[in-house]
Amino acid sequence: MNDPRQIQSPTRELAGWVSRLRYADLPPRTREVVRIVLLDTLGCGVYGYTTPWAKMLLKWARPDAPGKGEATVWGESAPSLRASDAALVNGTSVHAFELDDYHQAKLHPGAVVIPAAVAMAEKLGSTGEQLVTAIAAGYEVMIRTSLALNPSAARLRGWHLTGVCGPFGAAAACASLMGLNEEQTAWALGLGGTQGAGLWAFNADGTMSKRLHAGKAAHSGVLAAELAQLGFTGPTQIYEFHDGGVLKAFSDASDPAPLTRDLGKVFHLDTISIKPYSCCGSTHSYVDAALELRRKLGTPWDAKRPVRVGMAKVVDVQCGFDYVPSSALNAQMSLRYVVAAALTEGQALPPQFSDAKIADPGLTAFARRIQCEHDPALDKLYPARFAAWVAAESNGKWERVDVLDPLGSAANPVDAKGVVEKFRGINPQLAVDDVAKAVFDIERRPVKQVLDLLANARKG
Repeated sequence: MNDPRQIQSPTRELAGWVSRLRYADLPPRTREVVRIVLLDTLGCGVYGYTTPWAKMLLKWARPDAPGKGEATVWGESAPSLRASDAALVNGTSVHAFELDDYHQAKLHPGAVVIPAAVAMAEKLGSTGEQLVTAIAAGYEVMIRTSLALNPSAARLRGWHLTGVCGPFGAAAACASLMGLNEEQTAWALGLGGTQGAGLWAFNADGTMSKRLHAGKAAHSGVLAAELAQLGFTGPTQIYEFHDGGVLKAFSDASDPAPLTRDLGKVFHLDTISIKPYSCCGSTHSYVDAALELRRKLGTPWDAKRPVRVGMAKVVDVQCGFDYVPSSALNAQMSLRYVVAAALTEGQALPPQFSDAKIADPGLTAFARRIQCEHDPALDKLYPARFAAWVAAESNGKWERVDVLDPLGSAANPVDAKGVVEKFRGINPQLAVDDVAKAVFDIERRPVKQVLDLLANARKG
């Protein structure tokens, strides 16, 4: 009988790559992007720490008075939780208000990989170079997993890919930091993958479960790597096995090729998108188009003016529902509400998703009048391009704005300076310059120093 460890497979190829990856293997641009997404994710996490759902999860994870732990809850001053639980709380905080980065593979890598990696790096006392390497590995594995599933096909089956693919990325990042060998890393990927889950049913009533998916995926990845280190085995054909492998179980249109194609040569991390708006990434091109229409047609916006939007099928299923005020998440996922807010308010940031604003009668009525229509031309572009168009009638004529790539995408990027300003904008109570300086110099600093600066950044 053949030794199963000698069977070549996508799972083992990925595991071997993760176990061998070193900082010197990362291209300069990839290192730069890691620093940018690290700062962006920390900023989103500190903001999300104040939300009710993050506070609930922290109460669950730390039911008694905080004691000495392995890792820090971002925004606090000392380690108080196990690494896995810190990843759970911080991941949920990062994803708490739709501000965190996303990839066009239809998932949010930063909210999963970075909380897991930072918690593990803090626990182990890892160097900045080791953290950067681990984050790069985690993003790559998580994104490639989604690409192999065919993200549109998996999404149309109801899966939230951040929850499904996230444990793979978090496990890979932790395995890298822990120095697991190829076999252990394969176990970690298998243990992570078997915990993958995340259902889009939150859209039925705008509930908090979407926020949990990122944190739970981060927690699952830490748990997977720690168990693998102890010798707890996981399936080493987690992707490709014919009975219960991820590719067959989660999608009817999967293809294993993206898992390993150009592995180590192409870093999909380099094409990550930074969010300038506090809503679903699939709506960002619509915000751009709405803001341009607003500039063209003038303000204040006449809410009685007819407005139409074109949508790809996936966007229609995901965001094209009739708007009924219920929760911030419901509004953040609603294409109608997001476009109405952008046209009338001139922005789509946290203030546009306050309890008062999402229930505003005038804004609600306007959102419900917006006409959404399926556009097959957009189907051909999505999800490689998050393209959109918004049109409004003015003086009997229709003015239409088309956007191929939203602000913040790889084709229309937000740079490091933009991320600093975003951090400052959503966290005005913080003096962010020292934190940003430390993150952009992370390779020469201990990870704990960045967390200490983050805890001490409050003004006054």
